[in-house]
Amino acid sequence: MAVMGNKLYRGVQSKIEESADLDNHLSRIEDDIRKLKIDFDIFFNGASKRPPLEARARLEAVIKRIADNRNLTFPQRYYLNTLVSRFTSYRELWRRNLKARGQELE
Repeated sequence: MAVMGNKLYRGVQSKIEESADLDNHLSRIEDDIRKLKIDFDIFFNGASKRPPLEARARLEAVIKRIADNRNLTFPQRYYLNTLVSRFTSYRELWRRNLKARGQELE
């Protein structure tokens, strides 16, 4: 009986750790979106010669990987959807601004 209880505890403990890890990833995504916005602002203000397209592609890959995770709780999924919505609106803004400058996306 004690063995089953211990296995159950380890299962619950691993889910808690996985959930905390996902929360950390989501917080990191939020920080990355904020940093990428700053990088694009710097580019559009003329202080940088190249748009941060590589950083944008990396962030898109991380978002896709997290979005494919089936272990997200409802609050985590809601938070991710909020972040994706914010990122999508920024991405469209950056696309329009690049198009207005005559630069094509890579």
